[in-house]
Order: sequence, then C-alpha cells, then structure tokens
Amino acid sequence: MRMPALLCFCTCPDAATAETIAETLVGERLAACVNLLPGLRSVYRWQGAVERADEVMLLIKTQPDRYWPLQDRLLQLHPHELPELIAVETDFGLPAYLRWVADETRIEPASE
Repeated sequence: MRMPALLCFCTCPDAATAETIAETLVGERLAACVNLLPGLRSVYRWQGAVERADEVMLLIKTQPDRYWPLQDRLLQLHPHELPELIAVETDFGLPAYLRWVADETRIEPASE
C-alpha cells in the first residue's frame, strides 16, 4: 500500500532560526519531524553576485496535503526574502514510519 510523504529541504541562517521554525512546524502539526543539520556551507548566486553562507539545513517530514499550510507558515517565520523550500515526494519508506508521519500531521478535530 502506497503512503505518500514529503521530505522538504529548507536552509536557515543560524541555529536559533532553525530551532524556532522546527518547533513551530512540529507544534502546529505541519511536520511530524524536523531534523536540523548544522555545519552546512552554501555557495549560491544572489542578485548577480556569488555569495557564501554558513547555514543549518532543515529536513522536514510531512504529508502532501500539509505542504501549502507548511509553506505559508515557513514564509511567515523565515527571515530571508526568498527562503529555500524544496519538497520531494517519497516513493518508498518504512510503512510504520510513514503511518506515524501521517498521524502526527493529521489536523486535530476542534474541541467541543
């Protein structure tokens, strides 16, 4: 049985920003898990110049139906004018893990 999930990549300018984004996305059930990978060095072209930056990579696990709200929230939280956000749909994964991702990103019904 196929159970789609997304792995989203996002770079952050520092650990504090990465922590805030990760905690918010998980806390709001937009992501089941976010891994923070420090020690990333990026080289990129921005506004006609080659730039270099030390960054923290976020690996965000979510469901396809949570992507658009996740994107909107990330744009609110991220300090960059144009943050990196790339989503890749998984083809395979441990079924129990993919179920967990689905469960943890499910929208909770409103309390009565």
